Amino acid sequence: MNAILNHLWQSTLLAGAAALAALALRRNSPRARYWLWLAASVKFLIPFSLLVWTGSRIELPPTAPSLHATTVEEISAYFAPVAARPPARPMQPAFPWPHVLGAMWLFGVSFLMIRWLRRWRTIRKVARRGTKLPLCFPVPVLSSPSAIEPGVFGIFRPVLLLPEGLADHLTPEQLDAVLVHESRHVLCRDNLSAAVHMCVEALFWFHPLVWWIGARLTDERESDRDEAVLRQGSQPGDYAQGIVNVCRTYVESPLSCAAGISGSDLKKRIREIMMWRAPLPLTIRGRVMLSLAALALPSIPVGIGIVRAQSLPADPKYGYEVASIHRSAPGEMGERFSPGPRGGLRTTNTSVMLLLQWAFELPDYRFVEAPGWLSFERYDIVLTPDTPDLAPSPDTPAKDALASYHRNQQRLRAVLRDRFGLVLRVETREMPVYALIQAKGGTKLSAVPGDGPVSFRNNAKGRIEGTRAPIKMLTDFLARDLGRPVNDETGLSAFYDFRLEWDPEAESGPVSPDTPGNASSRPSLFTALTEQLGLRLQSKKGQAQVYVIERIERPSDN
Repeated sequence: MNAILNHLWQSTLLAGAAALAALALRRNSPRARYWLWLAASVKFLIPFSLLVWTGSRIELPPTAPSLHATTVEEISAYFAPVAARPPARPMQPAFPWPHVLGAMWLFGVSFLMIRWLRRWRTIRKVARRGTKLPLCFPVPVLSSPSAIEPGVFGIFRPVLLLPEGLADHLTPEQLDAVLVHESRHVLCRDNLSAAVHMCVEALFWFHPLVWWIGARLTDERESDRDEAVLRQGSQPGDYAQGIVNVCRTYVESPLSCAAGISGSDLKKRIREIMMWRAPLPLTIRGRVMLSLAALALPSIPVGIGIVRAQSLPADPKYGYEVASIHRSAPGEMGERFSPGPRGGLRTTNTSVMLLLQWAFELPDYRFVEAPGWLSFERYDIVLTPDTPDLAPSPDTPAKDALASYHRNQQRLRAVLRDRFGLVLRVETREMPVYALIQAKGGTKLSAVPGDGPVSFRNNAKGRIEGTRAPIKMLTDFLARDLGRPVNDETGLSAFYDFRLEWDPEAESGPVSPDTPGNASSRPSLFTALTEQLGLRLQSKKGQAQVYVIERIERPSDN
């Protein structure tokens, strides 16, 4: 629904810009104004989102500079467990507005299409009964006993239909002017452009601006064809009298895509013909501005798509064959990940937010603009790989088990993309962060040689141990534990052995053994960092990379 509303306001805005441009060109040729209105009409058929998507599929050459950090290549392997959230509350059934509005829209489209089809068949029968006339004209000319005005019928193989006895109501000069007018309709393929706008009217029949654009298209089209007739040498009086005689004797064409001699405000049109003066030529500056606008209209959204493609997470490298998704049973407790069939993945009672965290190995605060149901609705998923994978066991080497773990992460990303409709965008935003800095007196860490195994253990609550660990491992852990990005501003680039103990239940200050209700003698995390490691956390505003959830939908059970 949001995508439709975005498309409507964007198209409406463009139509407003076309109206302002047409007002500025009111003294110039009606042909320029006609193309402006036609562009505003076609815009309703081409969403900017489609152009953005097209741009996102354009691959930049390998030598092109990266426009934004795009992939999550470096992710923490020490993902903290997420506390189970309360089960989802039962949702009250909502009124099915999307279905009702969809039915109303479909009814309007069907009504218009059926009405136009009936009118098309009526004119087609008239054309089939016509008799071919030996006139020099760009398309075949048929004489018809119908009382419909002279007009061009057909889109790809048009014919000119002339009512019988037309020459009896017009002088030779008036008839020539009418034929010139119709020849301009043929050369400019007016029936094709009119058919395009009829499609716009059928699809967006509920939008008043669409019908107003149709009226403007007809006015400017007829004004341009009138101008062509007068430029060719026809006298304004003869031409105007010929139009009046046709309108007085014959009925107007029932279809917009069967261009006739009438079709707009007759009084205004006759007045303009009788007072006709050659329009002002379009200046070079005006032509350049219109050309730039015509070039920018499709180029800007395509360019946005190219830039946004550089700010999207990389496509998953591994896929899946089957992904069974069901809503979890009410009242089920605990969130679990376990091996699935063929070395795949099985999740039980997991929220979509936890799936995101597991798939991208990122804490929840890194996902922004997420709908609330991501954290409360629970799903059971059984993911079968497209090719059999390793099923880790206690005897599996750590390297192989970690590789299988990462492959299943990629497969879960594919499930989130295909079944949940997930679209992410990477942005850098200002938000509350912690800066890890050296405390007064300097750090208490001592560098150790980096040639050896690196480990970072969080085996007990309120205790971590690092062996030959870089500071980044510490900042990654702190960010997960505190729920806020932690930037390394210590200036420490070596490897360190350390042990940190604190009371997870303590506040930000030291805890005394005499504190009521708390028998722990360990300090808070903030105090422990200063006392044991000589480091300090400083709260501030800073830039952090976040993942914007542009779109995500509830999956259908299967």
